[in-house]
Amino acid sequence: MAVSELEGGFKHPSHDSARAFRVIMNAIARPGTEYSLHGAEPPAPLSIAAGTLLLTLCDGDTGIFLAGTYDCAPIRRWIGFHIGAPIVAREAADFAVGAWEDLGDLDSFSIGTPEYPDRSTTLIVEEAPTSVKATLRGPGIKDTASLDLPELTVFQSNRALFPLGRDFYFTRGTQITGLPRSSEVN
Repeated sequence: MAVSELEGGFKHPSHDSARAFRVIMNAIARPGTEYSLHGAEPPAPLSIAAGTLLLTLCDGDTGIFLAGTYDCAPIRRWIGFHIGAPIVAREAADFAVGAWEDLGDLDSFSIGTPEYPDRSTTLIVEEAPTSVKATLRGPGIKDTASLDLPELTVFQSNRALFPLGRDFYFTRGTQITGLPRSSEVN
């Protein structure tokens, strides 16, 4: 195992994870607002923001699906060493990480159940293409917010499932933006 896969975790776990948790919760509570998220130094191509999110929210019982180039030995070993989380198939994922085009059919990810809507898959979209400027409304947004998205229909369909559906985090470098299932997307 390479030294870099043993490194890159939190330097001060209790303080770093508490700070990261606050940023992550703010990102999902205030849709469309970009935040800076630091703490982890995962192997490429995983961003600092995505790695920090995984270190903060995942543990040994959290199934993680890795899509495309993110499904590589260095990332698998880094997750195994720092988090202990199993790498699972998309249908069993609590979290999924990958580029927009590699995540594929989003309908194959869990939307939760009426009894347990929280058992849906949270998607971490790395370096998402931004072809559509969306207007967001809903909880956590005073009037409206703007967010550049890869497309609209996926997120509009996701909102129609509420209270079921998937929550999204968009990560790039050290930047993170949240889009919960409760947000109206136009």
